[in-house]
Amino acid sequence: MPAPKYVFVTGGVISGLGKGITAAALGLTLKSAGFRVTLTKADMYLNVDAGTMNPLEHGEVFVTDDGMETDQDLGHYERFLGENLTRRNYFTMGQIYWEVLQKERSLGYGGKCVEGHIHIPGEIIRRIKEGAKKDKVDISIIEVGGTVGEYQNMMFFEAMRRLKQEKPRDVVLVHVVYLPIPGFLGEMKSKPAQASVYELYRLGLQPDFIVCRADQQVDDKRRRTIAFNTGVKEEHIFTNPDVDTIYRVPLVLEEQKAKEKLLKQLGLRAKKKDLKEWREWLAGLGKLKGEVRIAIAGKYFTSGDFALEDSYVCVIEAIKHAAWSAGVNPVIGWFDVQRFEDERKRKEAEAEIRQNYDGVIVPQGWGSRGVEGKLKAVEFAREKKIPYLGLCFGMQMAVIEYARNSLGLSGANSEEVNPKTKYPVIHIMPEQKEYLAKHQYGGTIRLGSWPCEVKKGTILEEAYVKLGKEPNLIKSSIVNERHRHRYEVNNEFREKLEKAGMIISGMSPDGKLVEAVELPKSVHPFFVGTQFHPEYKSRPLSPHPLFTGFVQAALKLRAPVESGKTKVKTNGKHKIDWNIL
Repeated sequence: MPAPKYVFVTGGVISGLGKGITAAALGLTLKSAGFRVTLTKADMYLNVDAGTMNPLEHGEVFVTDDGMETDQDLGHYERFLGENLTRRNYFTMGQIYWEVLQKERSLGYGGKCVEGHIHIPGEIIRRIKEGAKKDKVDISIIEVGGTVGEYQNMMFFEAMRRLKQEKPRDVVLVHVVYLPIPGFLGEMKSKPAQASVYELYRLGLQPDFIVCRADQQVDDKRRRTIAFNTGVKEEHIFTNPDVDTIYRVPLVLEEQKAKEKLLKQLGLRAKKKDLKEWREWLAGLGKLKGEVRIAIAGKYFTSGDFALEDSYVCVIEAIKHAAWSAGVNPVIGWFDVQRFEDERKRKEAEAEIRQNYDGVIVPQGWGSRGVEGKLKAVEFAREKKIPYLGLCFGMQMAVIEYARNSLGLSGANSEEVNPKTKYPVIHIMPEQKEYLAKHQYGGTIRLGSWPCEVKKGTILEEAYVKLGKEPNLIKSSIVNERHRHRYEVNNEFREKLEKAGMIISGMSPDGKLVEAVELPKSVHPFFVGTQFHPEYKSRPLSPHPLFTGFVQAALKLRAPVESGKTKVKTNGKHKIDWNIL
């Protein structure tokens, strides 16, 4: 097998440019050329993984099948490639230092003085090569977190320099930059991009390609200016403007022959050319008619005066996939659950949802903040028969709300919220108690893909059987879904919940863990909660069946939307109602 090629994707000027989308889009185009491609994220944090990072600071945590808590970019990689990735596709600077120190303790360096500038880049290179070898890929794309010039990621750039020096024909550097258009000038400026490239030169690196992010197309004049001042060929400078959906980026790059130029730089020739299915799917988005309006009641998206979507990226994408498959555009409304804890604000929020939204989602969350607000949101959706989907913590909230208001167990709660509750309908998993007692929080929760046995005749089964597009998604009533939790439904209350009308529609095959609950259709059109995260496995070309079922139920019971009642803006990805926070 020929030696793998390496493509590094770096960024400059500002964070949040879209390096992950650029890397994922390049991965898809190279895969379409007949090559085996993998994508890896190198995070500069000293955290061992993303599991303990605050979602308001770092964004949503994505979980792989084999249980690695990673940066949200892994989710984008999977959605574009249409493949499941593993823990090999994510490493942090914390992991690198950990490995080097462990090796030093076991005399792995033969008694040599261990030095950061020597052994840290060496370990990074080893990880990258080992990942490419084990995945048996032709091309390995590595996205480097942060921006050039930051102290935290300097060792990544040094590793890149050494690998490029070792294998000059096998390593390509793609640098993503931002070209602002200041309102007081009204002109696109290229100086920040040039300064970013100069930072690379100081590190002994010259980019082979530059991807220019901007609100609009980068004109030829700016491209010539950047080429003249950086030494990068003008034909190797690509424009990547804001588009109506991130899934259009591969075609934007294709139109500029980015794939062909990248392969030529690597000394490769395309084996085939096949983005037909992706093109046809995108063409279908131009034929969408109507909207489905979904309210998300969560707590990880308000930061001062700003609304942050990064905390729920996978949920947003799964909604979009399902809505598009149903032939409609999604409109997503953000409802801070703490609004539901104030009587006046709660009534206002409920009125807005009843008047303008077709379904409610309560997504994942941790801790006690906003719990009572979430419970009120669940109660409202259940009583008013608004389609409801609870994800992980959202399922637990559904169980607690039902225990309180249908079983009459006043004060029922989760031990996570109230350890002294009289009715702990949600309690800590037995094996987790020791971890918490020892303050072992990182990487100890129930993670990764686990089997779930689906009950016959349920909404859950109907969704998987009728709406699932993946082959063998359900086999012998077993589906495999990804988890990220430490608490579970208390089996002591299972019988009471079922007698009161709640259906346990998903269980672990050993019968010990509740994986999904729902209410019968005779009581509610769509009320489903899952302990697992179906959003992790939703893909553009294969929407997750539970989200598809939820959207279809929402469309059947569409709320009447009166003209002028909501103000909707677009952020280039989907419509968002910004005026309800």
